[in-house]
Amino acid sequence: MKIIDAHLHFCPGYEYFDEIAEAAGHENTESHLKEIYENLGIAGGIVMGNHGLSLEEHQYPEFLKYCIGLDSSYMAERNLTQAYDLIEKHLQRERCVGIKLYPGYSPYYVSDQIYEPVYELAQMYRKPVAVHMGETAGSNAYLKYSHPLTLDETAADHPQVTFVMCHFGNPWLMDAAAVIGKNENVAADISGLLEGKIDTTEFLNEQRGYIEALRTWISYLRNYGKIMFGTDWPLANLEDYIQFTKEIIPEKYWEDVFWKSASRIYGI
Repeated sequence: MKIIDAHLHFCPGYEYFDEIAEAAGHENTESHLKEIYENLGIAGGIVMGNHGLSLEEHQYPEFLKYCIGLDSSYMAERNLTQAYDLIEKHLQRERCVGIKLYPGYSPYYVSDQIYEPVYELAQMYRKPVAVHMGETAGSNAYLKYSHPLTLDETAADHPQVTFVMCHFGNPWLMDAAAVIGKNENVAADISGLLEGKIDTTEFLNEQRGYIEALRTWISYLRNYGKIMFGTDWPLANLEDYIQFTKEIIPEKYWEDVFWKSASRIYGI
């Protein structure tokens, strides 16, 4: 079975990512990632790029595509005319398959008017907008901006734009399912739900209540064509993540979740 990793970060040489890769049993290098992908049958991945916006900062190996990220360093400026111009240049690249937004890390709701040019570009180039939703990686962010319900208004107001709710809005699973189910133009990835190297059997036992909630609200959608496998590399061990995904997704839907959904939604 082919696999597409619909959500990863690719930052070789960054000490922070070196450390979390090591904790997950990996090395934060291109050669290691390529080797692990090949060993596990992962055909390629989609980088959620949160470097700067210059074209030169987004050069990736042939097995990776990317979403250009508009992160908090740009949002702080408020004057984003140059940023929008650069985003458009990225969207004109075949390897750029979408845009990534970071509400929570950026103190703006996705319905803020500051994002309107982003949605116009996404609609023009017919590429999705991936949105960080749910918990954040640090205490200096604001969760009220990254709650899944905040995506509902934007999705309803922009029916021609496809939105990807990253991390299934974890831990607001019920709210995430409501937004995904109500809006035809909202899908989700299930990245970022594991961290480090785990004993999968032990984890599934200790977190059985959480696992059952995940199964419940994903199955509630009755549409696995809206769900994409993703790992948030290098946050988690890739082999663990595949096993974990197989535990929460019924086997008859594995092909949808592991690759068909991402292939269709990101056009790869």
